[in-house]
Amino acid sequence: MFDLIIRNGLTVTPEGAQVRDVAIVGEQIAAVMAPQTLKDMAAARTIDASGKIVLPGGIDPHIHCDWPVQPGKDGGPPLLSAGSAHVSRAALFGGTTTLIDFAVWNAGESLEQAIRRRDAQWRGQCHCDYSFHVTLFGKIPDTTLDELPEAMQSGLPTVKIFTTNIRPSITDRKVGFGDIWEIFKVLARHGGLAAIHAEEDDLVMHMYEKLIKEGRVGFENMPEVHSALSEDLAFRHILRLAENVEGAALYMMHVSAGTGVAAIRESRARGYPIYGETLHQYMLYNASDYRKPNGQMYHTYPSLKTEADQQALWRGTVDGEISTVATDGICTSLCTKVHGKRIDDTTGGSAGVEPRLSVMYAEMVTKRGYSLEKFADHVSTHAARIMGLYPRKGVIAPGSDADLVVFDPTIRRKVQVKDLHEADYSPWEGHDITGWPETTILRGKVMVHKGEFFGESRGQRVARKIPDRIRTRPC
Repeated sequence: MFDLIIRNGLTVTPEGAQVRDVAIVGEQIAAVMAPQTLKDMAAARTIDASGKIVLPGGIDPHIHCDWPVQPGKDGGPPLLSAGSAHVSRAALFGGTTTLIDFAVWNAGESLEQAIRRRDAQWRGQCHCDYSFHVTLFGKIPDTTLDELPEAMQSGLPTVKIFTTNIRPSITDRKVGFGDIWEIFKVLARHGGLAAIHAEEDDLVMHMYEKLIKEGRVGFENMPEVHSALSEDLAFRHILRLAENVEGAALYMMHVSAGTGVAAIRESRARGYPIYGETLHQYMLYNASDYRKPNGQMYHTYPSLKTEADQQALWRGTVDGEISTVATDGICTSLCTKVHGKRIDDTTGGSAGVEPRLSVMYAEMVTKRGYSLEKFADHVSTHAARIMGLYPRKGVIAPGSDADLVVFDPTIRRKVQVKDLHEADYSPWEGHDITGWPETTILRGKVMVHKGEFFGESRGQRVARKIPDRIRTRPC
């Protein structure tokens, strides 16, 4: 007897999109069969998915819960973005079943302490499954490099690195290229992957100084500071470093410009394992949107770019330079998001985890004619493969976790904040969508069904291991 059977849905599997029945026992998929094959099999529960699409649960490989977004008042603690309990609930309503956040190491502590501290914020709080990228800031001591292999073996094989401090008020985030070089060597020896926020810090800080001196401090000038040229220079610097470390592999986070796409394309053509991530903000908004009311809503770091850059990102999803569409999700109130109005104090990130699948379905499948398989690749499967979650996550196949989304493609409406569970605003307000998740299942348990939430603190931290084929050639 099965615990759950999802019947008659157009199911996206490695063999393509076909009408299939999906049977679940416990937390795993037990069978994916042609309709009627399981008609005589009993199940504790059956969901009829006729006319609907059955997708692997979404994976967002880039979010920031409990992330400092504004400095504290009078020397107090900084204001933080929403925590995992809140964000993961919204994620499940939107069809995302796995989140990857960041475990930030601070000078003076061990990596074990950093990971334990972060895990304590998530364990027993998060409703969906999760993992962390280890994040290194500033000057990296040899002792921390020595601790990296143990952290990787514990299931956290990705390391986040910033090549810029991002804003003048931040002084400890940038990692020097010498330290990056040493980190790459450790990752290459022990099966890791570097996740890079790449901007040329000298140019970024020069442009802050220049624009402030000229009195052009409004946030609408952000593209001049966090520019396509900055992305070009930093990407090529990082890529050349990695290409000179045998076994190094890179995941370039939030690619925002055509220059970044071109740099990835050229490195992949030389045979190097380089992968690009973009955000739905970059694909669907550009610098002109900063001039809309509350235009800070659309901002994250690096800045929005031009229409030509957007076109390059879309081409990258077809040609292979862009593997994943993430959110860089930072969930705050509207008041917090639009509090900063200058190039040097605007809050990055936005509340976008919940509508990601539906927005991208409308844009990819309905508007641009992408196949269901390619859509699933960009919102789930590619992230699972690159980040070392596959085949446990990101695929509908026997033996995989039963993380599934029953997606209703007949829904036609606009995104409205009142329908969401993330924040009191949405940069996607008014965006046309052509489908929405009806049911979200995490490891065999129905977490959301027809607008009702049934899951509480069920999430688990999932150990990851990067496959050799991801690390040795551009897949």
